[in-house]
Amino acid sequence: MTSKVAYRFYPSLLNTYSRFLQGKISEQEVLDRINRVPIPQTEAQFRGVSFEDAVLKKIGEEQFDPQIIATVRQKLPSPIVKTQAYCQYQVGDVIIYGFVDVLGRKEAVDIKTTSHYETQRFLQDHQNFYLPALYGRGVRQMRYLITDFVGVYEEIYPASADFEGQLEELYSFKMFLEEHREQITDAKIFAKKK
Repeated sequence: MTSKVAYRFYPSLLNTYSRFLQGKISEQEVLDRINRVPIPQTEAQFRGVSFEDAVLKKIGEEQFDPQIIATVRQKLPSPIVKTQAYCQYQVGDVIIYGFVDVLGRKEAVDIKTTSHYETQRFLQDHQNFYLPALYGRGVRQMRYLITDFVGVYEEIYPASADFEGQLEELYSFKMFLEEHREQITDAKIFAKKK
């Protein structure tokens, strides 16, 4: 029996909260993200979306090193079952939902861009919740394909990955929401219609 859903989170929102816990952004920035306050897309975000379009849709390929694009494509699952596959996973009274970039038969793949790559950068990423969300579809690992536009790196996390860190942040985020309920204008996070 599944419990009643009280919250709806998407991984990048949880990752934003994680950055707040690390002291990298302010409380107001978290609240703005929760409330979906429009913010201009950064150059880095635009480049990341453009790179994904170049790899998956062959749009704007000329903006990037052809060898980097070829290397990322070579590392994609074969066959690709679906791109931008919706998934959701329930943890207690929380639904975690979102879209994984590429779905293969036994793995989910997310394409990432960065200005500086560090090993195991995505170990505690909340997109790893896509693993249990897709387990029923045969997915047994989450693979990140990351480029700094110089090299291509891979991080692979199995379905047996430890989610303790992500779960702690999820529970902490629920407390944050309750403490700031008066400041939250987007009711969707509380699993309510507008």
